[in-house]
Amino acid sequence: MTRVAAVDCGTNSIRLLVADVDPATGELVDLDRRMTIVRLGQGVDRTGRLAPEALERTFTACHEYAAIIKEHGAERLRFVATSASRDAENRDEFVRGVLDILGVEPEVITGDLEAEFSFTGATKELTAQNKGGAKRPSIEGGGGRRAGDLAKPYLVVDIGGGSTEFVVGDDHVRAARSVDIGCVRMTERHLVRDGVVTDPPTPEQIEGIRADIEAALDLAEQTVPLREARTLVGLAGSVTTISAIAQDLPEYDPGAIHHSRVSCDRVREITDRLLTSTHAERAAIPSMHPGRVDVIGAGALVLLSIMERIGASEVVVSEHDILDGIAFKVAEEA
Repeated sequence: MTRVAAVDCGTNSIRLLVADVDPATGELVDLDRRMTIVRLGQGVDRTGRLAPEALERTFTACHEYAAIIKEHGAERLRFVATSASRDAENRDEFVRGVLDILGVEPEVITGDLEAEFSFTGATKELTAQNKGGAKRPSIEGGGGRRAGDLAKPYLVVDIGGGSTEFVVGDDHVRAARSVDIGCVRMTERHLVRDGVVTDPPTPEQIEGIRADIEAALDLAEQTVPLREARTLVGLAGSVTTISAIAQDLPEYDPGAIHHSRVSCDRVREITDRLLTSTHAERAAIPSMHPGRVDVIGAGALVLLSIMERIGASEVVVSEHDILDGIAFKVAEEA
């Protein structure tokens, strides 16, 4: 196995994975996996630039990650930057800072490549389990199937802070598209008034988010046959948080969340709850990360809209995503 490190820097969070990886078998053993909310995309949709305080938060996290990577002795490192840094006019400042701290230049990847990494990370384990996998929790639906028995093709949906990636494939990607609907972007565009998040949002604000989501889904369907999918696999913090809420977890538990399945009815119920609650009520949910309190409602609405569009009865929730896909790619190139 090859020891590698992968960093994924998105609009809302920066995440690190250090793992021993065997790409031939699909085996990936975590040594360290962590996430820091840095809100790099703060204000980018409005100003077109990365804010100084957002860059400072991100560089602080990079210093922490550099120490962890060194401690574990990772042989190779790849740093991928996604939606916010694609959009920003001053992204060169971001690139220079990361290079100084981690010794590698961040790859500001296209949405299509982001989608490919996400698909690999989310499905490589599912494919490997087709000869027999462990049962995972089913929340109001799912019938107790093993993760490896899920029908193909998969639709992998990665709901990020600034964008959402859609990928349809079997063992390999067939079609992919990235569209600009994410939990942070939708919150800042529709729910912020005079610098303050409306709490709870008005029906008109929710309809504004819905309209943007539906338009983006129309765009995605021009490239990706969303409705051909037999299994919906959901990635990233909005989806995993919904699973944690659905299971009434006393704290965030990746082991309980990974490969859990949440019915569409339960997602609708949770979305309604989040969009009608106050900041304090959302913050009081035991599994809620503080950095997601203001944006989780928009993220949940993105997931619900996708499920309703394609008629999905449930979503399979994966803790393995773009980070794992990056790690597999790094190991293959070693």
